[in-house]
Amino acid sequence: MNARKPFSFGKNWQRFLKSFDEERVRSAERSLTEFLGVRDLRGLSFIDIGCGSGLFSYAAYTLGAARIVSVDVDPFSVHCCLFLREKAGNPPHWEVREGSVLDDIPSSWRGTFDIVYSWGVLHHTGAMWRALGNAGMCVAEGGYLYLALYNKKDGLYGSEFWRGVKRLYNRMPRAGKYLMDLSYMGCFMASRLATARNPLKEIRGYTSHRGMSWRIDVSDWLGGLPYEYATVEEVCENIRMRFPDFELVNLKRDKSIGNNWFLFRKGPAWKLRGRV
Repeated sequence: MNARKPFSFGKNWQRFLKSFDEERVRSAERSLTEFLGVRDLRGLSFIDIGCGSGLFSYAAYTLGAARIVSVDVDPFSVHCCLFLREKAGNPPHWEVREGSVLDDIPSSWRGTFDIVYSWGVLHHTGAMWRALGNAGMCVAEGGYLYLALYNKKDGLYGSEFWRGVKRLYNRMPRAGKYLMDLSYMGCFMASRLATARNPLKEIRGYTSHRGMSWRIDVSDWLGGLPYEYATVEEVCENIRMRFPDFELVNLKRDKSIGNNWFLFRKGPAWKLRGRV
């Protein structure tokens, strides 16, 4: 395989949809509402940049969002999201489209969304800072930018090490990818056992983590190219320079190479007031 060809997250998400159920939807709802600090999204507009499986767009729908736009550059992801939109009865206020956050943002999107959601996406575009700027332009006054970006970590088994692993994974034939998946899963279990933790219990409970699938996320992690990363301070400084009216109102740090979660608010805190 050409190592420069992006990993198809959408093909991976098609496998995930086989395990789609209401428990995963409830977990996705909690991931949205708890970090935003609200009960629901009634009356709010929501854009899901890099919608992947469509799970969080679906959760925005069940939480009562008044307008939903789901966009992804991967046509397989778009098909996944269309499947979930159909499952919801094809509501007219939910739009699904193929497109890249690196393209010019449509004028109808600029400054119009109460919640701009892009979890674990912008670091896979190949131009993370430009993607971040384009996402920020979509936030309405009083609205929120909800992001997750890979943390930057130096040293042995840090960010550069994993970039090399991902490049190797994408060069492998299918059998090689499968063996790398097995190796990663074996190392995961061994590391848990070495610290007196039960790996099977952690895997069974993985659905509660944003409603995702541990097995699917293994391939997602190993194959995810392009791959960029930044410290919390670098992200906050970039936002401050581009959007001086944005304020960081919630943050969840990762101590290793996982995702840092960010919630920025544009302007006064009035959009979500009274929803807690």
